[in-house]
Amino acid sequence: MADRQHRREAIDDQNGLNQSQVIVVMVPLPAQGHLNQLLQLSRLILSYNIPVHFIGTATHNRQAKLRVHGWDVPPNASIHFHDLEIPPFPCPPPNPNAKNKFPSHLLPAFINASSHLREPVSVLLRSLSSKARKVIVINDSLMASVIQEVRFISNAESYIFHSVSAFTICLLQMERSGRHNKIGAIPENIPTFEGCFTDEFLDFLASEYQYHKFNSGRIYNTCRLIEGDFIEFLEKQERETLEEIVSTKKKHWALGPFNPVIIPAERSKGTNGRHFCLEWLDKQARNSVIYVSFGTTTAMNNEQIKQLAIGLKQSGQKFIWVLREADKADIFNVDNERKAEIPKGYENSVEGVGLVVRDWVPQLEILAHPATGGFMSHCGWNSCMESISMGVPIAAWPMHSDQPRNAVLITELLKIGVTVKEWARRDEIVTAKMVESSVKKLIASDEGDGIRKRAAELGESVRESMVEGGSSRMEIDSFIAHISSCV
Repeated sequence: MADRQHRREAIDDQNGLNQSQVIVVMVPLPAQGHLNQLLQLSRLILSYNIPVHFIGTATHNRQAKLRVHGWDVPPNASIHFHDLEIPPFPCPPPNPNAKNKFPSHLLPAFINASSHLREPVSVLLRSLSSKARKVIVINDSLMASVIQEVRFISNAESYIFHSVSAFTICLLQMERSGRHNKIGAIPENIPTFEGCFTDEFLDFLASEYQYHKFNSGRIYNTCRLIEGDFIEFLEKQERETLEEIVSTKKKHWALGPFNPVIIPAERSKGTNGRHFCLEWLDKQARNSVIYVSFGTTTAMNNEQIKQLAIGLKQSGQKFIWVLREADKADIFNVDNERKAEIPKGYENSVEGVGLVVRDWVPQLEILAHPATGGFMSHCGWNSCMESISMGVPIAAWPMHSDQPRNAVLITELLKIGVTVKEWARRDEIVTAKMVESSVKKLIASDEGDGIRKRAAELGESVRESMVEGGSSRMEIDSFIAHISSCV
């Protein structure tokens, strides 16, 4: 009997389950920018010897593991992945000609996951709660309905993760309340949410937000060095709500940057050797290359791609351009996949000056490379945080969602970027001349040098905040102490 008990305890230990332990369960939205941020947060929590369980479909767990970069060890060596089954669903292709650039083709995946994961996740959480002292659930803000039964598990609590900037959340809450408080030095002409989302997505968002009242706190992939005023505003608002009077106080935790902030060159080597982009960057001068990538949800039409191609060439600056189609809900389904068109002979014409890459690239390593002097970006928050932490300035070209407001934060508040395209002109094609001008300004002008200097200084401060005794590290320490305390 004793031997059997010892064997059972050993198995539980291997699965990260022990009555004396706290365990953390991650519940991400099935989209790359969301999957990646919670997987990166998993790495931080693991560094405190707290077991982490990552919940998703087999397809999206595989996607998250395949695309992670900057780690010392592969995530599957240390994180407990749970591949849950959901019914098949339509997987439409992205529409590069849509007027609204929000990736509405992914919405069926979001709705299907939120609808069908609730029951298996509840079963898993109850199982884990019976074998550990405390279960901490960190769920994407758009997956709140999936974990709603946490409130009925006595030794479990949940924390909402916001995948966007605190600045964006502040503006959203100000709009909802009708207040127009001045926070820091917010510019007057903030872009509205018009054109950022589809009506269908807003309905989905509203359906998930009704479950937010059951959480024990909120987590952001940011740090107070970057967004201190906005975190403080959100904390103050929380204290002032009626809900706060009748419930346990909820804290807002700025635990970012989630991504690794130190990327030695040898860490960039994968099983197939070092990525050819990094080999190419090794041959370029310091701060001479602009990295061009618009994330995993941007689908450009052929005319826009043509203008971008011409503009990069006419700038005369070195570049790496990641030209990929937007992700499908299932990135491993390559049937009828569109291949974006560029001018005939273009790649030969820019040989030695630029690289056009159609596959997944190690973005974090590219941003960390000393030859990278700028990042032309859609301003998704994941990309913003990676760029900020590596000290790389941004040429801001927002496409949808929170991106227009992130662009304001980058260019007007932090002053570490230039604008490629104003949100008010979102329906217009960005011309080759506009691309050329923004690249030259960022990479080859005195103004760009000043912006790069500010970005480098901010990046250094952020990296220093993550070392032992640094402000961001201390906030993570405080969060770990908080969730590890007795129930």
